[in-house]
Amino acid sequence: MGKRALILVEGHSRMGLQYVQAAQRLGLHPITLSADPAQYDYLAAKRIETIRVDTDNLDSLIRECSRLSVAFDIAGITGFSRNDESACVTAGKLCQHFGLPGPNPESIERCCDKFTQRQFLARAGIPIPAYRLAVNATDVESCAAEIGLPVIVKPAVGSGSVGVRLCRTADEVAEHTIHLLSGKHIWQSSPRILVEEFAKGQLYWADIMGDQVIGIGTAECGPPPHFLSHECTIPAPLNDDEHERVADLSLSCLRALGLGWGPTGIEFRWTKRGPVVIEVNPRLHGTPTPQLIQLAYGLDLITESIKLVIGDEWDLRRRHSQTAAARFLNPDCDGTLDWIDGDGRAASIPGVAEVKFYVKPKTPVVRNGDYRDTIGHVIAVAPTSAEAEAILQRAVESINWVITPIPPLGEQE
Repeated sequence: MGKRALILVEGHSRMGLQYVQAAQRLGLHPITLSADPAQYDYLAAKRIETIRVDTDNLDSLIRECSRLSVAFDIAGITGFSRNDESACVTAGKLCQHFGLPGPNPESIERCCDKFTQRQFLARAGIPIPAYRLAVNATDVESCAAEIGLPVIVKPAVGSGSVGVRLCRTADEVAEHTIHLLSGKHIWQSSPRILVEEFAKGQLYWADIMGDQVIGIGTAECGPPPHFLSHECTIPAPLNDDEHERVADLSLSCLRALGLGWGPTGIEFRWTKRGPVVIEVNPRLHGTPTPQLIQLAYGLDLITESIKLVIGDEWDLRRRHSQTAAARFLNPDCDGTLDWIDGDGRAASIPGVAEVKFYVKPKTPVVRNGDYRDTIGHVIAVAPTSAEAEAILQRAVESINWVITPIPPLGEQE
């Protein structure tokens, strides 16, 4: 029998290399199947075996995996993507076809559609914002009037806060609806818009493996009308009763949606009526959450999730308990990134665990109000949240960049 291989359906621009390296540490040979391998820089840089295939075509993937099984012992199949969760669904279907450990693809699929997800959560009596589904501008305006302003207007399918906007007035609702339906937004399926109540309150997130709540963190995002991440910290400053309420609500979400195999990430707002579920993601939260959990608790969720995929026993025990926090580097204007530096100075500060830039000089910067805006992050670890915050502040002040704004159209040469 050949090498034990881990099949990765698609990749991840910010977390993909961590999956590849974790697989290699476990003695596995990672093979990435992708419709466009060039979008993942690490594949060529690290010479990772990659096969170009239409990952939206299940039959093509089955044929490719069958071909690979002649030369390799396929130990497991998993999927992840920064832009959407269809790769997770596809990987689940491949696992079913080949009799490998994996999640229920139907459960994953119902989570990917935010409207369907809301329906399942509502039927289970789980607190969620009021919501309506719209397919055209008239529907959106009617739904917003029914719920009452302000409202959140967003695509029913998507991730990374792409296309998500807080609309405080009827004009803002109309403006954002035009943006979504005019062809500027790239739809992953037929255009369907979710209009929902704006749940006011502190943002929290929970990461779960199987039916075990690994950790609960808190996050800051904005400024309105967008929800771009600014900072996140784990553990969240919750008392025992608050922690128990969020943990119990998390497990109720799993039961309602038929989840409970592998990783799940859930976001909440703590409103006047307590914790309200904003979103359930049938996967790990993205960068830098896995790093934060590893620093805070000594637990490598990426490695443990791969162990589950290949049928090995995982170990979710905490090794220690600290506070880990990340600050995101977000530009304040559009233009061209002339230069960015200070990563060495920031990294040398005691308590700084990682400094990472996502973009290189001379890169165009165009703000969209979502994850694509962020140009880097800094991670710190300390015994307390106050100490971690002070380290982050000092580190971020060590980093500088210059963006040359794009001149107004009439002033361009």
